[in-house]
Amino acid sequence: MAHLTGLSQGFLSMLEAGTRRLTNLDKVARFLNGIETPDALLPPPFREHHAAALTPLPLPRSGPLTVDLQVSTGEQATDLYQLATQAAAQSLRFAEAVTHSNVSDVELEVLESTITRIATDYVHAPLYPLFHDLLSTRNQLFSLLSGHQPPGQTRELYLLAGTSCLLLAHASQNLGDQDSAVAQLQTAGTLAEHADHDDLRAWVKGTAALIAEWSTHRHTALEYTQQAIRFAPVGETRVRIAAIGARAAARVGDRNTALTALKELEQAREQRTDPNGLTRFGGLLSFPEAKQEYYIGGTYALLGEHERAEQHAAAAIDLYEMGPKEQRSYGDEALARLDIVTARIATGEIEGAGEQLQPILELPVERRIRQLGDSVQGVARLLEEPQFARNRTARELADATRGYQVIDTRAKALTS
Repeated sequence: MAHLTGLSQGFLSMLEAGTRRLTNLDKVARFLNGIETPDALLPPPFREHHAAALTPLPLPRSGPLTVDLQVSTGEQATDLYQLATQAAAQSLRFAEAVTHSNVSDVELEVLESTITRIATDYVHAPLYPLFHDLLSTRNQLFSLLSGHQPPGQTRELYLLAGTSCLLLAHASQNLGDQDSAVAQLQTAGTLAEHADHDDLRAWVKGTAALIAEWSTHRHTALEYTQQAIRFAPVGETRVRIAAIGARAAARVGDRNTALTALKELEQAREQRTDPNGLTRFGGLLSFPEAKQEYYIGGTYALLGEHERAEQHAAAAIDLYEMGPKEQRSYGDEALARLDIVTARIATGEIEGAGEQLQPILELPVERRIRQLGDSVQGVARLLEEPQFARNRTARELADATRGYQVIDTRAKALTS
């Protein structure tokens, strides 16, 4: 059969077993011709006296898909049956060309599952091992996008690629490499436009606000949150934007804007979350109640309202401790504890501050994100203020926090 049809023995075996389908028009023609199918049994496009219609039409590898649909205008033009047959064959070939894909639905599901796993693991697992997986997944998505697939699959690939760059932006920021974080975020923004996905747009702008908040351009963070809110749909993404805006405003001393943003956060909590948004990936790409409480506590801490700050920070820690392990963000939990430490130092409760500081000092180095280092040094400066000069516990805590070592971006783990 392989000799007759010109098709491989392996392909014919799979065809016979039902594991492959004969959908390519050229292969269909070779198969029917090879087994000498009677003309009367052939569909019109494959009949012998219309063999010319089976000649493959050239399709460009790049640019818009075009097919030469010109038909002859000589004697054959009077034969409408022949014209209809030729037009049918051309339409079938065009349909085959535009539906051809270098990625299957199963592959897309696997890639989405991989992004979900990385986003979930990100909040509780060491960063270094995840970085390799994230880079590998992004590279695979970029490679697939260089090929051809139907528009729906292309948009999904753009969304997944943009999400991978968004995660890389967070990872770069956590490593203290702001320039790389911004570059990844710019790429994620471009891919969000190609995917035409508002939720990804909102997350990109929100993450830009986070990066600006921890930089010397803190006022820019508020501008990014205002841009993000235009794209943010109702629900969890909008809660995130309001939380970032509240803390960013408090960090620059804008109390009224911070309190207004907290009200927006409460309103957004009552809204339904878009099931097609990025929060479906979970982990870092979600904004659960524990994280919300942490941001609210951080906002009040920056506003100097220490009692409220401790109340919300403690609620965040309780929620993280009682929740599933895979949703426990070691970075946010540690930063929430630092808000309690700051509140207790402000009220002179040095012993109580030490209790909350101890878990942070015991945190493994590979889990100490760069933002944690900045915050610990801020605590050290508070403990060194003149009013604590004669407090032995304060001096001991200051010594323990001084030179707090955070994650080392030069570690060889990234190349292992």
